[in-house]
Amino acid sequence: MSAEATNPATPGPVTPGAQRRRGRARLDLRRLGRAALLGSATRDRLPDAIGHVAEAHRAHYPDADLEPLRRAYVLAESSHRGQMRKSGEPYITHPLAVTLILAQLGAEITTLTASLLHDTVEDTEVTLDQVRAEFGDDVCYLVDGVTKLEKVDYGAAAEPETFRKMLVATGNDVRVMSIKLADRLHNMRTLGVMRPEKQARIAKVTRDVLIPLAERLGVQALKTELEDLVFAILHPEEYAEVKAMITANAEAEADSLGDIAGEVRGVLREAGIAAEILIRPRHFLSVHRVHRKRGELRPSDYGRLLVLVNEDADCYGVLGELHTCFTPVVSEFKDFIAVPKFNLYQSLHTAVARPDGEVAEVLIRTHQMHQVAEAGVVALRHPYAPPAEESAEGADDERVDPTRPGWLSRLLDWQQAAPDPDTFWSTLREDLAQDREIAVFRPDGGTLGLPAGASCVDAAYAQYGEDAHACIGARVNGRLATLSTVLRDGDTVQLLMGQDTASGPSRDWLDHARTPAARIAIRRWLSTHPVPAPAPSGQTRKAPVAAPRPEAAGITRPAANAVVDREGASVRLAGCCTPVPPDAITAFAVRGGAVTVHRVECPSVERMKEVGRAEVGVRWGDTAECRVTLTAESFGRAHLLADLTEAIALEGVAIISATVEPPAQQRVRHTYTLQLPDAGHLPGLMRAMRAVPGVYDVSRAQHPAAAAH
Repeated sequence: MSAEATNPATPGPVTPGAQRRRGRARLDLRRLGRAALLGSATRDRLPDAIGHVAEAHRAHYPDADLEPLRRAYVLAESSHRGQMRKSGEPYITHPLAVTLILAQLGAEITTLTASLLHDTVEDTEVTLDQVRAEFGDDVCYLVDGVTKLEKVDYGAAAEPETFRKMLVATGNDVRVMSIKLADRLHNMRTLGVMRPEKQARIAKVTRDVLIPLAERLGVQALKTELEDLVFAILHPEEYAEVKAMITANAEAEADSLGDIAGEVRGVLREAGIAAEILIRPRHFLSVHRVHRKRGELRPSDYGRLLVLVNEDADCYGVLGELHTCFTPVVSEFKDFIAVPKFNLYQSLHTAVARPDGEVAEVLIRTHQMHQVAEAGVVALRHPYAPPAEESAEGADDERVDPTRPGWLSRLLDWQQAAPDPDTFWSTLREDLAQDREIAVFRPDGGTLGLPAGASCVDAAYAQYGEDAHACIGARVNGRLATLSTVLRDGDTVQLLMGQDTASGPSRDWLDHARTPAARIAIRRWLSTHPVPAPAPSGQTRKAPVAAPRPEAAGITRPAANAVVDREGASVRLAGCCTPVPPDAITAFAVRGGAVTVHRVECPSVERMKEVGRAEVGVRWGDTAECRVTLTAESFGRAHLLADLTEAIALEGVAIISATVEPPAQQRVRHTYTLQLPDAGHLPGLMRAMRAVPGVYDVSRAQHPAAAAH
């Protein structure tokens, strides 16, 4: 049997949802099972066994046609007849319970129909062709998808390719995973008589794979209960401690959270804002986390206030009233309405304090936002139906979900690029381990969803795919940034693309890539483009440069356009500052009767004076030819050196020497000593060099110089 469960009436160690479900009648699965076996199921009458499912469904869909649900129940009950769960209950109680969970979350009729039938193809003689003939392609697709999920081993020895196929099915229709999550929740609720080691194995799989998927699908109602069930199994001592704390707080006479809720009702009533104020107790794992973070808990730490309103604008009206009438805790404010979370979640978060020091966390959202916050993709009704004006032929049987979370779309993209199943599996586990996502903005106003800790490298591949190989840098919030820059929520990112489509990433990019799409694309490029061995440590690489003119060879040749007040002295332009007309200059006598000329602002001038070098008068002569050293700062990319030397040559300038330092943080420093035909060429030359893609600065060199020459 695919559903490993026991008698829910059997005492077990796990009852974490009891406090939250207090006051709600528990489903008597044994009674429902007998009704399924013994009750009538005539063609015109809805079977009693699915009355509770119908009631929950009509709470969301008052005019729903329940005929498909009736027919699905009849087929499921007859197919599973005689099959029993491990607890001895009729097997039909399991698909009934799973379907009830989904109905309470607001799933539409197609999902509920498939949920009732989700184990028939695997565990009975029913075939997919029969399901398709009776219920149509959509229900058949969902049942087939869930059947494939049942065959997946999610543990360490999981077959990666099977898991990849499962996620592809999920991506093509998220309702597949919705049914699977509800199936796992019911099995976790009824895990009591399993052997402890098997309970632990199932709990670990649920923690590592299914809970992160529930979070990303936005199904918080399932996710939080699964977290508590896993917490109870894997950490029984901590669970017992938290349970005792919650019980003691519930029995305490003081109800500070209730008092604050009453004050909030009064404030909003006076403001004329129609709102429903509820107290939402924290689930067990949440209390445990808050306790570890804050130490001893205040009474108000055991829950949060939930304010439900009708319109988006009312959310901000409530926020304004609360911040006016209470003391806001500014650090706790978050606006997930203006910028929804990656799983479609929208809400305003804040915290307010009373004069007595009690602090209450407050969630503010509309009723519709609340439905999505609880049920996530399950609350999206039927997102796969094509628009009414679109013909069946135009749809081409594609399942396109315009509201599908961005992370799921990206998963479908990069799983196709994964070179092998093992790479897919390892990167998926890393991706699921990311517990937070940020939104960054493009200059055109679009957004990119990225995991927390993502860099500009990740943004490049998220926006451009494999074309990001040509990215040479970025501007973050208007400021120049390297590709390794870590992005923050709300940053604006402009990616700078090189002109050479043959260029590619360096191996260093892997150190800064956080997303599977970026890592897989970079590794694939590197595997097909071997990188030359780096130069020995401590050495710089000499770049291939244009051949210098013979008469300009040798950097120490006297410069005829600098005239000094010392007859017969050889004149040299200092390499540390490379003065050119019309720079303000000074000169010093050095060994051998030579005179070196410096720019007056050169740091070496002060050192020369300190060591007693004699200052010599100097002026620019009439000859125009001069020599200068320029430093170009750039982002690393292929063919950059060739493009720079070409730009220099087009300005009619001779290159005396050039040095390219090893890349650091994706930045490269080029140093050129150049012979200009006229000093007036210098501004135009520097502009031409800056115009080369990837170059972000060109400046006059300021090399350290020795005190004596």
